[in-house]
Amino acid sequence: MTNKSFPVAAFLSLLLGGVAIGFAGILMRLSDVNPLASAFWRMALAAPLLWIWAFAVQTQDRTDGKRTGMAKAVLLAGLFFASDISIWHLSLNYTTVANATLLSNLAPIFVALWIWIIHKTSFARIFILGMFIAMAGAAMLIGPNAVIGGDRLLGDALGLSTAVFYAAYQLVVKDARSQYSTARLMAWSTTITALALLPFALAMPGAFFPATAYGWLPLLGLALIAQIGGQTTIAYALAHLPAALSSVSLLIQPLTATIAAWIILHEVISPIQMLGGVLLVLGIYLSKRGS
Repeated sequence: MTNKSFPVAAFLSLLLGGVAIGFAGILMRLSDVNPLASAFWRMALAAPLLWIWAFAVQTQDRTDGKRTGMAKAVLLAGLFFASDISIWHLSLNYTTVANATLLSNLAPIFVALWIWIIHKTSFARIFILGMFIAMAGAAMLIGPNAVIGGDRLLGDALGLSTAVFYAAYQLVVKDARSQYSTARLMAWSTTITALALLPFALAMPGAFFPATAYGWLPLLGLALIAQIGGQTTIAYALAHLPAALSSVSLLIQPLTATIAAWIILHEVISPIQMLGGVLLVLGIYLSKRGS
């Protein structure tokens, strides 16, 4: 790829999307509603805008032979993402933003393992090396909290489990993308996620509605910056960039979350956890290259 043909706009979109999603944990911490309510409002406030987008491209969808109604694929996508986002928001209630974000980024490892187990796909040695480096990094990241125990360890465990559900979400979306446009897929899955989260958000102790008008700002930020801005710009970028460059969004997201949490929330991770985070990101990067 020459300098002239390099899609600069798409590359910048990829970086901006990763940064936007990296602020999700900060915005959740700044909200004054319970963790599941913040997850619900993130979806509920984003859904109407996504539906406006979906209806705007409806004619093109029909011309391209894309589905517009609900199907099993989008239902599963919404339910898996509801599991992922709810557990991740809960994990932020117990552990640091850095730990929760870094551990959730193990999803590509679980996707690859699923493909290896079910489809008997073989991977390059660099994938195996990357997987072991990532696991070692995750152990170093969780290790200090395992010694302390209590809420921090619970938060890390929840953060790690989100990677499993996000991996399932990615696998389902991969199938759904052949049937739906990005706009319609995001509109359906976001709506289903919001509906699935609603009863749990209402039942969980803590506020469901923000106490003041100011309290809506972090929730609007989650919807507009993380849910729409992050996912949409990355979806645009991936259509114009080589697959290998998608790893940039992976690297920028936990980096943004860690730095922002340090500056805004004054969260500090120990040197061994910092090294573990670096190894985790390096391992995931190598695994993606090797897969």
